[in-house]
Amino acid sequence: MTNKFLLLAVSALSCFTLVAQGLTFHGVYQTSRDNDYPNGYYSEYVGWNYQLGKTIFIVQQGLYKMEWDGANGVTMPEKDPAVNKADFYSNGQFTDNAKALWASNFNMMYANSGAVIKDGVLTTIMSRTDMQNPDGQWVTNDTNRFAVRHWDALTGDLLSETEIYPAWDCLESAGMAVNPNDGKVYGLFHITNKYLPDSILNDPDFFADEAADSTDSGYAICTIDLTTMRISQITPGLYYDNFVTFAINSEGRAFALTSGGGTAAMPAADGKIYDIDGNLSGAHVYEFDLTTGLIMADNRMSTGYCSQMKRQAACFSKNDPTKMYWMGYYNSGMGYDDYGNWNPLNDKNWKTNGKYDTSLYEVDITTGEANRIANIDDRYLFAYMWVEGEEEPEITGLRGDVNMDGNVNVTDVTLLINYLLYNDATGISLANANCDLDTEGNVNVTDATVLINYLVNSNW
Repeated sequence: MTNKFLLLAVSALSCFTLVAQGLTFHGVYQTSRDNDYPNGYYSEYVGWNYQLGKTIFIVQQGLYKMEWDGANGVTMPEKDPAVNKADFYSNGQFTDNAKALWASNFNMMYANSGAVIKDGVLTTIMSRTDMQNPDGQWVTNDTNRFAVRHWDALTGDLLSETEIYPAWDCLESAGMAVNPNDGKVYGLFHITNKYLPDSILNDPDFFADEAADSTDSGYAICTIDLTTMRISQITPGLYYDNFVTFAINSEGRAFALTSGGGTAAMPAADGKIYDIDGNLSGAHVYEFDLTTGLIMADNRMSTGYCSQMKRQAACFSKNDPTKMYWMGYYNSGMGYDDYGNWNPLNDKNWKTNGKYDTSLYEVDITTGEANRIANIDDRYLFAYMWVEGEEEPEITGLRGDVNMDGNVNVTDVTLLINYLLYNDATGISLANANCDLDTEGNVNVTDATVLINYLVNSNW
């Protein structure tokens, strides 16, 4: 009995210690709304810098961090690195032009179409749908749709001039992330008005729906080359859900969240949304197969919370690939109005009715159920988020991907057998060839057997 008691005590202490550690989240600022400022956004005019030849403002764009204590406490997001006017401006004059320019550059850290960190560089994509022409009219300019910028992920230094890309490059995404299995950047990109390939156009079943047309329009899993900003579609734009996040865990599994904002249901006493049968409803969690680009069968799960149809952020901690952290809206834009009725909330009253309030959630990807950790003060929201010290995943390699092309197929078996016969490791990854996960890294006939079994049975 004593031993059992000690074991339980140690186990409980271990759980307490794990929870008490908490996590520090970093992110790219997306939005915060405040009626006290023009357009609802904070902006401070500092002055005209004659040496730089530009007006200096301090705005809310930039890099932020917030801390979660592992229980219910979440600190208010704050800039990290901080922007202090006193560091570059004093007594009506600029004292440090380099810092003034650095602070001013944060004005351009918009990521309303996605962001990702790779090789220490933060890439942000801003969608510019409405711009003023020389006559002062607001117009849609498809040839100058996306503004791309590259930053030092830790210091916030701007590393490049703004790059402009047209609408047909389809750079808007629900999110991007690096896959630790192959080191590639994947994203859930919104494909618009691209022509479908002949393989689909010639399939009579595809056009059984009279409403179908010949263009590719919807979300698709793609890889992206951050040097050229060219996406490569793994599938056509097959999916039409209102996706708001995309994240990849340390195992290389990819998940996306929908907003769930289409439901008019009221939350239950526990704050969660249920359907008529008492099952969790609200925002859905989907897992994608990064090889095929398709949603994995029977893998639609409900979080129990509804959000809004706007870009949000999600990430995993490498220490627990089963928990996805989601920084999202507190509600779907529905709530109790001034008369106590459940109705769409008024945009004009967002400061008091909670329409744009935000929260930090923890989503269990084994069940899909989410738990609201805490509300976030002042309606802050990130467009991209990561755990401190985990800006980039450790690239572990893809088990069975002997030729390192990002896929596991019969070619890998052939190369592995050739290696075993002739001991020639040219062009292959022995780490990936260790299919039986031998702790000493040995590669032998057992690995070939395990790999063949995987290809036949689709599981390790």
